[in-house]
Amino acid sequence: MIREKEKQGYVDPRLIALGFKPYALSAEQIHLLDEKGFVIFEDVIDALWLAELRRAFDDIYEAEGKNAGKEVAQMEGVRRLADLVNKGKVFDRIYLKPALLSVVQHILKRPFKLHSLNGHEPLQGHGLQHLHTDTSEPTVPGGPYHTVNSMWILDDFTPTNGPTRLVPGTHFKPGRVGEHMEDRKADHPDQIHLIAKAGSVAVFNGSVWHSSYINKDGQPRRTLHCAFIAREHEQQTNQREYLRPETATRLSPLARYVLDVE
Repeated sequence: MIREKEKQGYVDPRLIALGFKPYALSAEQIHLLDEKGFVIFEDVIDALWLAELRRAFDDIYEAEGKNAGKEVAQMEGVRRLADLVNKGKVFDRIYLKPALLSVVQHILKRPFKLHSLNGHEPLQGHGLQHLHTDTSEPTVPGGPYHTVNSMWILDDFTPTNGPTRLVPGTHFKPGRVGEHMEDRKADHPDQIHLIAKAGSVAVFNGSVWHSSYINKDGQPRRTLHCAFIAREHEQQTNQREYLRPETATRLSPLARYVLDVE
């Protein structure tokens, strides 16, 4: 269980100095994050923005072809995108969303930065991954935790189109996933699937066991992964290395801090 002192809200003073206004998480949201390791926010992406994000996802994938996603990872049978910070201002609001940053602060309890902003869509018959965490560090129950991930759901996540699976409460499991289960591709008895409407955002502690799942019916299942990491660690996508001049010109001081390109 989470100790009472660990529930006290942390706020990065640098974020506040740059104009960040924290989002007030509800008691129920805090409980879900602390005990289950995840929360789902509904109706975050309005209809116009959703259409723009879907169009950008498809346009980038078509333009990049066989190179799509290569900055981070490519997977057979999965439409992957990477380095989306540099691929359109339509993505800018994602990594600055107050509710998302407030969750990251709550879980990490220390300064953080963007880890990466990627796209993911398993095609029919594909998508199953090993259960994993999003950190190379072994889990210490109760923290400190190192990563927070979020899934920006662009198409309804249904029981049959490969919704992400996760195992609630596994951020309390010490060590690494492989120390607890032999076949990490197998279904876990306690796993759940993130069934949610397009426009929702699921946010979870990166130490919760999770993975992509098989798209059985071939229906669209586009999502954006926006992950954050404690500031002392290296980013999955080094934003200083990848930063394009056209991106730099539109970044606010707050965005520069979050991306760690000051």
